[in-house]
Amino acid sequence: MQALIVLAVVIGLLALLGLALSVKVVKQYEKGVLFRFGRLIGTRDAGLRFIIPVVDVLHRVSLRVVTMPIQSQGIITRDNVSVDVSAVAYFRVVDAVKSVVAVENVHAAINQIAQTTLRKVVGQHTLDETLSETDRINLGIREILDVTTFEWGVQVTLVELKDIQLPDTMKRAMARQAEAEREKRAKIINAEGESLAAAALGDASDTMMAHPLALQLRNLQSLVEIGVDKNTTVVFPAPLMSTIGELGSFLARETAAAAPATALPASVPDSTDKTLRPATDAPGTAA
Repeated sequence: MQALIVLAVVIGLLALLGLALSVKVVKQYEKGVLFRFGRLIGTRDAGLRFIIPVVDVLHRVSLRVVTMPIQSQGIITRDNVSVDVSAVAYFRVVDAVKSVVAVENVHAAINQIAQTTLRKVVGQHTLDETLSETDRINLGIREILDVTTFEWGVQVTLVELKDIQLPDTMKRAMARQAEAEREKRAKIINAEGESLAAAALGDASDTMMAHPLALQLRNLQSLVEIGVDKNTTVVFPAPLMSTIGELGSFLARETAAAAPATALPASVPDSTDKTLRPATDAPGTAA
């Protein structure tokens, strides 16, 4: 009797174990690939699935987008500059059967092929192209990866360069280049401003020559601007050349007026001369 009870318990435990081994749950974002005695039977969609224990093997493959970082790679560009480039790749499985049958470890395989492709594509570009044309480089890497991973049932949706590390000497050289470029633009802008200012001043001078009153009004405006700070100095602007000419005329007149005053008259006798001189006949006297 006890033997029968033990046997029944063992059979029940084996039944529970077999039931547990035969029941598989495939999640919504997964696809099941079923093998029976090592041969591919087919795929199983999401839900509760029953298999034959020991006979069947169910591989569950995730169909979600996988984010895979590509570690930094030391790359020599086409212009012989050493850079360290890291990237990130996004891919997803579109054919669960190929991803299981065609490649042993799809994630490791994509990681390795992504590293070699990154080194190959970046090495075909110069440093300036690598820094400025990242979109074209990303597209080139993705296209090469798609051709390779298509046989594995994987689709690469996006590849992005994440970081580009330059040598310190190259950073300093690029900083000097950027500074020189900024100085060149500043000088060009300054020269253009001077040219426009000179043209505007020329137009203003032509206008003032045609309208002399405008120059006086501008002088009055200058006096108003000077007097804003409560300055006690009064400035009378005047044309420089006319002022110098008037000053020269004034000095000439003063010199001419002072010359007769300093000279002695010829008809006045010297006080030290004692000799009598005959007087001239007065007008109207007979000889």
